Amino acid sequence: MQDLERISITIEPDLLSALDEHVARSGHANRSKAVCDFIRAGLRDVGPDDRQVVGVVAITYDHEARAIADHLVQHAHRHEGRVLATTHLHLDARHCLEMSALSGSAADVRHYADHVMGMKGVEYGGLLLTRPLER
Repeated sequence: MQDLERISITIEPDLLSALDEHVARSGHANRSKAVCDFIRAGLRDVGPDDRQVVGVVAITYDHEARAIADHLVQHAHRHEGRVLATTHLHLDARHCLEMSALSGSAADVRHYADHVMGMKGVEYGGLLLTRPLER
């Protein structure tokens, strides 16, 4: 077992209650395990911009919005090598979900995702960064 450090934190009662509800729903063994997972998730998004990462950008959009599908394809082609794969799902008669796996420096991946999420017609966007697999 790895060495562990015991720390103490001060937290508002409402936030502690929300944490306890999350622990009960998520199946975490205890508060400490949940807090460690939250810290790891938060640290994925900080760090040097030149570090190499992989990530997923997910967007939902109305495919009837003016030429958005064409703009998405053109943008992906302009960033050949950064976009590893794209999956497109039809949510209903008008709405689509598109997820693209990305690779590159943290700054480049964020820049690509920000551009896509900011396109006219995109209703929702999110980016998940993680580190690349060690080789």
